[in-house]
Amino acid sequence: MPAPDTRAGRDGLTALLAEPRRAVIALDFDGTLAPIVADPEQARAHPDAVPALAALAPEVLSIAVITGRPAEVAVAHGGFGGVPGLEHLVVLGHYGAERWDAVSGEVHAPEPHPGVDAVRTELPGVLGESGAGSGTWIEEKGRAVAVHTRRAEDPQAAFDVLVDPLTELAHRHGLVVEPGRYVLELRPPGMDKGVALAAYLAEVDAGSVLYAGDDLGDLPAFSLVEELRADGSSGVPGVPGLLVCSGSTEVPELSARADLSVDGPAGVAQLLAGLARAVVRTT
Repeated sequence: MPAPDTRAGRDGLTALLAEPRRAVIALDFDGTLAPIVADPEQARAHPDAVPALAALAPEVLSIAVITGRPAEVAVAHGGFGGVPGLEHLVVLGHYGAERWDAVSGEVHAPEPHPGVDAVRTELPGVLGESGAGSGTWIEEKGRAVAVHTRRAEDPQAAFDVLVDPLTELAHRHGLVVEPGRYVLELRPPGMDKGVALAAYLAEVDAGSVLYAGDDLGDLPAFSLVEELRADGSSGVPGVPGLLVCSGSTEVPELSARADLSVDGPAGVAQLLAGLARAVVRTT
């Protein structure tokens, strides 16, 4: 087991190992459980991830995958359905707007925000007028829509050109823009991983939490864990927590706040497997 770099992280790990049946393991999907790929539709969980999750899940209160993807897509790409041992897994898709439970295999979700359809209609024209150049493309996310620049000749320049017109488009239809690694996502307000994580921890009465992520969209969850372990007022005060960065030099804002950094999805899978072994030894 790697040792966290911070006192708060070590306290979080100690609490997790002391009472694993009160611990929630919360994880981003893309870049954390699944390697980042040029085409998000080809993203799949690291081959060691699901076996590690299946070994750990029966020993803890719950495992929650929190993602901007539709819940059903994350389940399919993750290979989570019908896996023995994963009965305690939930997927909070669209930043908590959708929920899939392994026990039932069903997705529950409210009606989508009407602004997403309006943005979807106008987005091709906005991209054509932006001057961002070729290589940008649109990802359909059901309750949100995202524009990627990773395939552009100059991904950062294309990203920078698109920030203002996409922000204006989003605001005109009551949406917000969430930046990530060469991606701008247009989605309804009030949807983020911190909100989703806070609600879930309160629901299950968690005694400790581990959160692992890799991108800017994970910062709200990082902030939530920092607040909870500092006796914050988010509904679950005094919860010890461990923050894990699925290592990336592209997002220093995340790695600087993490208690522990690992080597991408392979490192996350190794950490989960190590936790499973450590928890079994202590119970």
